[in-house]
Amino acid sequence: MSLSIVFTRAALGITAPLITVEVHISAGLPGLTIVGLPETTVKEARDRVRSALINSGYTFPARKVTINLAPADLPKEGGRYDLPIAVALLAASGQLSANRLSEFEFIGELALTGNLRGVPGAISSAQEARRCGRQLIVARDNADEVGLIDPESSLIADHLQQVCAFLEKQLDLDSPPACAEIPPDLTTDLADIIGQQQGKRALEVTAAGGHNLLLLGPPGTGKTMLASRLNGLLPPLSDSEALESAAITSLVSPIMLQRKWRQRPFRAPHHSASLTSMVGGGSIPMPGEVSLAHNGVLFLDELPEFERRVLDALREPIESGEIHLSRTRAKLTYPARFQLIAAMNPSPTGHYEGRHNRSTPEQVLKYLSRLSGPFIDRFDLTLEIPLLPPGSLSKPERGTETTDLVRERVLRARQLQHTRQQKVNAHLSNQEIRYYCPLQQQDAAWLEETLHKLGLSIRAWQRLTKVARTIADLEQAPAICRSHLLEALSYRAMDRLLLRLQNQTG
Repeated sequence: MSLSIVFTRAALGITAPLITVEVHISAGLPGLTIVGLPETTVKEARDRVRSALINSGYTFPARKVTINLAPADLPKEGGRYDLPIAVALLAASGQLSANRLSEFEFIGELALTGNLRGVPGAISSAQEARRCGRQLIVARDNADEVGLIDPESSLIADHLQQVCAFLEKQLDLDSPPACAEIPPDLTTDLADIIGQQQGKRALEVTAAGGHNLLLLGPPGTGKTMLASRLNGLLPPLSDSEALESAAITSLVSPIMLQRKWRQRPFRAPHHSASLTSMVGGGSIPMPGEVSLAHNGVLFLDELPEFERRVLDALREPIESGEIHLSRTRAKLTYPARFQLIAAMNPSPTGHYEGRHNRSTPEQVLKYLSRLSGPFIDRFDLTLEIPLLPPGSLSKPERGTETTDLVRERVLRARQLQHTRQQKVNAHLSNQEIRYYCPLQQQDAAWLEETLHKLGLSIRAWQRLTKVARTIADLEQAPAICRSHLLEALSYRAMDRLLLRLQNQTG
């Protein structure tokens, strides 16, 4: 036949829209034309496919060849279309039977020898192909990725000849290996941290309610160590969460998938990170750190050293759980539901009081003003991590809880939240806060008066209420009490520091 149709998938963010490869061979001067909004890498497929066909023992048709990648208004880029174009060419020229083409989808880049190479974003393509009732044929480089979905929904090939022999029923292709369970990281434990009991308690509350946490204190007090222990307190990823995170990671670093499968992401970008690297970007936007941290933790160390516009760009994904990227060639939305953990020194010199202090209140205020008020408001808990008292290092510490013990309480609290409201407390809407986090009248009046003295906003009221609800859940208490509100208020170190500095500067 002179016309053939083959199915493949584009990679548009974490979505994989269906692409129909139509090849028509007609009379005329020999030549190959690709239409359907192909980018440079797709246009170069004509040379890769020609060499791959010839070196695989097939004949490249010496006639006029027109290749249409439909839909025509969707930009196509990358080498993922090489394999479907080659299969469609062979079917249109009569060198390959077209009887089984409708049962499969193909993605893969071709080497000049006909070998298959992997492409990014194979997970999304495998998910969509399975949903449509077709098997996806990919290169062995993508075997670990598609094996995360369902080993029976994909097939693995090493060479174009193997694909053609399979379509002619001359051999069978292998299925990808099923993914093995990755053991949790046991190298870090809360018991390793000396002292800082309030910091450990704040970390427990943060993990139990899915809250955002800001750690404030001098250098060397354990802020980074505390933040690195958070992942060990969180529950494992569910199947849907794991696949969602894997689909994002496969666009950037497929090698990380097998090592980090079912482990919550922990991203810690350097403070020199640009706006594009943080939120994502490019002509066809790629995911940034906020999306790579989806369903996990985004840790920002040395917080004031980040550019202010980079930090303010995090305000939208913190509230909505997604990031919208609009560029000339594409408009994409990536998920970005993460827990934000940040650490910072309280002044340019690292100290703001005591004998180590070398900064005036004015200098401290100027340093803290690098962070906008609306951004600081996004933290549910802000806690000061002080220097250890004398004797803490020389005396043996007793009664220190391990990560496993704290995780058990966290999991019980999270189970209570999912039973009650099907989400963690940090994700409650304003209406849900009023329904699930009611306060007694005298407690509500007391809290409102306290917030007025501290000069806090309505958003602070909502976040305090959610933190108090989490503290009550850790105690398995049915209602929020004054003691829960008092503990939640103790996690407002930044507000108290700013108020004290403003009073000192007049």
